[in-house]
Amino acid sequence: MAEKVIEIYTDGACSQNPGPGGWAALLVYDGKEKIVTGAVADTTNNRMELSAAVGGLSAVEHDSPIHVITDSMYVHGGITSWLEKWKQNGWITSDRKAVKNEDLWRQLDELVARLEVEWFWVKAHSGHPYNDRVDALARKALQEILVDPFEVEESGSES
Repeated sequence: MAEKVIEIYTDGACSQNPGPGGWAALLVYDGKEKIVTGAVADTTNNRMELSAAVGGLSAVEHDSPIHVITDSMYVHGGITSWLEKWKQNGWITSDRKAVKNEDLWRQLDELVARLEVEWFWVKAHSGHPYNDRVDALARKALQEILVDPFEVEESGSES
């Protein structure tokens, strides 16, 4: 019998770039779903895409093969093509510049080293139900930090 696979769909969103951002990961395993999200007040879209992958892999609770499905060419290209060379070069790119988001790449590298992970890229906004759903979850996480709780007036309070 084939081992069950954990599917992790990831996405990040940014209000401006840089600016406030949100991320989401949707884990699907054995007919069950788990959602993890987060938001940051000042970030970039690439950081949110990476945070979604880190957050999703960090939430894995089963020792099973994992398929990470991302619509980020940055995350997919980085993890499948560029990461090993960056590490060999002391976290320097082929352009002899420091790798951007090195902290998140290192976290992702540590997680992947402990897990059995395959990476897949899907086109964004192409009608893939899970990808569309995780996109909405990332945008929702972003919207939640855009609401300023101090702008909401309490009813019945006296000045």
